[in-house]
Amino acid sequence: MNSLPQQVCPTRGLALLHSINDEKLRHAEFEEKQTRLASLFERSELSAILVRRNENIAWATGGQVEARVAIPSETAVVSLLLTRDGRKYYLTSNNEAPRLADEEFLDLGYEPVVVPWQEASLSSIHGLVGTGTIGTDEALSGFVPVDLAPLRAPLTPAEVERFRWLAQHTAEATTKTLLELEPGITEDQMAANVAQRLLAEGILPTVLLMAVDDRIRKYKHAVSRGAILERYGMLNLCARKWGLAASITRFVHFGAAPQQLVDAFVACAEVNAKLLHASRAGATAGDLYAVAERAYSEAGYPGEEQLHHQGGTAGYLERDWLATPGGRQALTTTEALAWNPSIRGAKVEDTALLQDGAIEVLTQTPSLPQIHTTIDGIAYLAADVLIR
Repeated sequence: MNSLPQQVCPTRGLALLHSINDEKLRHAEFEEKQTRLASLFERSELSAILVRRNENIAWATGGQVEARVAIPSETAVVSLLLTRDGRKYYLTSNNEAPRLADEEFLDLGYEPVVVPWQEASLSSIHGLVGTGTIGTDEALSGFVPVDLAPLRAPLTPAEVERFRWLAQHTAEATTKTLLELEPGITEDQMAANVAQRLLAEGILPTVLLMAVDDRIRKYKHAVSRGAILERYGMLNLCARKWGLAASITRFVHFGAAPQQLVDAFVACAEVNAKLLHASRAGATAGDLYAVAERAYSEAGYPGEEQLHHQGGTAGYLERDWLATPGGRQALTTTEALAWNPSIRGAKVEDTALLQDGAIEVLTQTPSLPQIHTTIDGIAYLAADVLIR
């Protein structure tokens, strides 16, 4: 039986909380985002941008506004209207307005535009903007489509600190849940256990792929179906806070694991290390797909990359973009990464940070087994299966 997980260093935890609440960092974040928006206006003929999607609302408000009511919805109970001349509005209904004013938009400098709940909140937009062209991040008749994803990278220093906090707490919840698993638990209970820990921290689980035994080997995305753990269990989850999304996967095996599975974890760790090693500013989605393709072949598993996506960048979505053949999206100087190479029931998945040309794994679980892979003198750690 493995020992209990190491406790988070109190000094590190306090430092993270301090940096998250640092006013200078937040001021610099909003200044940088305003600069990026101004640049977008300069490159376009838009007079305003209507922001409807949750990831973009969270980005524009520095993670302060949680406008999601229906959890699966990608649009919110509020929209932002950002104008070329710097005016900022939020549009909502009368039943949502009091909470939004008190808890979400406080001190953000947005002017509310409130309409009765039974009326369309978009009806007043043209009166605010005039005759100019209005862009939007969601397909709407009469508006020009605008892709705001490029504005969300690189991450600002404030976003990096929020990501560190989220990833650390997500990793802790995953570790504690994994160590408590015993044969006889159901996939649904596994999901409930990790979700309870996350929700208690104000973290919203957005992906809960709990699976056991043969379902892990058979399916790449094994959503919970109530199967009962016998020997092999997987916790695969994504979680959001402040709009940011972290990903992690961990495994436990009761009794000695088959050598084929042991070898597969080592190979996944090698592919993961090569992807991290190649994750540098300027590397494209196509470049990184080619890295994965070559790495699987060198590990003795050619073609495995064709059976499931390998991951990509993370941020205000679980994956902002995926590594694909010929993909043209490129890494910037500061990005969150979520690679997830997998082979026949084994997988390595963590959230990492590319910053200043170096890689930092944010979802480290040092109390669980690790696989060390060294490339050009740089050690990359990946989680191994926990044997109990």
